[in-house]
Amino acid sequence: MSAQPIPDVLAFPDAFVWGAATAAFQVEGSTTSDGRETSVWDTFAARPGAVAGGDTGDPAADHYRRYADDVALMRSLGLTAYRFSLSWPRILPYGTPEPRGIEFYDRLVDRLLAAGIQPWATLYHWDLPQSLEDRGGWTARDTAYRFAEYAETIAARLGDRVASWSTLNEPWCAAMLGYGSGVHAPGRTSPEGAVAATHHLLLGHGLAMDVLRQHASTPSGITLNLYPVVADTPDDADADAVRRIDGLQNRLFLDPLLRGGYPADLREDLSRFGFDAVVRDGDEAVLGKPIDWLGVNYYRGYRVAGSARPGSTPAGREWPGADQVHFVPDLAAPRTDSDWEVHPSGLTASLLQVHRDYPPVPLYVTENGAAYPDTLRDGEVSDDDRIAFLDAHLRAAHDALAHGVDLRGYFYWSLLDNFEWAEGYAKRFGLVHVDYHTQQRTLKRSARWYAEVIARNALG
Repeated sequence: MSAQPIPDVLAFPDAFVWGAATAAFQVEGSTTSDGRETSVWDTFAARPGAVAGGDTGDPAADHYRRYADDVALMRSLGLTAYRFSLSWPRILPYGTPEPRGIEFYDRLVDRLLAAGIQPWATLYHWDLPQSLEDRGGWTARDTAYRFAEYAETIAARLGDRVASWSTLNEPWCAAMLGYGSGVHAPGRTSPEGAVAATHHLLLGHGLAMDVLRQHASTPSGITLNLYPVVADTPDDADADAVRRIDGLQNRLFLDPLLRGGYPADLREDLSRFGFDAVVRDGDEAVLGKPIDWLGVNYYRGYRVAGSARPGSTPAGREWPGADQVHFVPDLAAPRTDSDWEVHPSGLTASLLQVHRDYPPVPLYVTENGAAYPDTLRDGEVSDDDRIAFLDAHLRAAHDALAHGVDLRGYFYWSLLDNFEWAEGYAKRFGLVHVDYHTQQRTLKRSARWYAEVIARNALG
């Protein structure tokens, strides 16, 4: 009998971190419990037409009350880390520490540690206390200092147990979608506001890094959504479209964080929106405080042009200064239930961009996932499309490793089906199906597939 061929195995490095992620407002529910203040997302969701189906942050996945069961699910999957966000309105409502909110995260962290799962805590995943928004939100410089106070409140309590800290999740979304296009909370539509919010978020990051250095002995970093940008054609107008979109999406954040200053071309582009007025002397030194790691959230890539093309979409208000840019669809690419193009190679490209263009820093894929029209049938969710997505993107991550990228972990988005921001409960990203009426959890086929990858530390 002839020997059967052995399939190629793509092994990941020893101690590679395998995780899944969530965010407080998307999973916790209990929005009026235990002294929690209203957040900008509570206010935004109450606005007619702002969120699909009129959905709100209740019940979400009821994680605030069911966290112990959810940690048991994580353990059953073999996750080595859980990335979650801390709720500023729950911890420091109206600027006053709330013991009940703080104690919830105490219990969650202790439960994770007891299960052998690293707690990865994000300080800010978009749920700004409404009282601070009423005073200007992230367009106000003072919010950066209030953020540092919040960071100190919770880091002083959890700094000895959280395995890794992130200051911000996707500041591009918080600034550009929240204050530019208005499709996210707080729903403002001002290019000047988006530019001011961008800088003040990054200023808050730098101030919080100082706090974390004082109260936590574990690594600290920041998480950005980075997307590769390519030109539709080689002409100069398309090349300038790449410069603008890559600038606003990637370099506007990477350069001050890793090179100590904003790119000159972006400063010029954004000067008409008051950028030079909000950046004060000494600010860039605060933004450029050394980080221990950088999180890369990846969902898609962009093809852009300097003028309209068949089927293209003009850049919206979330792209200040990119008035002539058009986004060109890839008609051959598969799409998720969110109508996002699937480009696994773009993950490799984004990781290589940081590796190639910036000083060395350990990288983690802190979010990567997809929504599909999952159906629970006979107690099963056969989400083979998500398995194919996961397999392709993990191969792309491994390809980055093969090219020398210092990639140390991968977190799937998300652990649970949850409140998907302006899409409400219409899109399901989870490895675990959640019945929002009964809160019954059901492992999808993708969850079992991912558990096998984790157990092998390899793709077969």
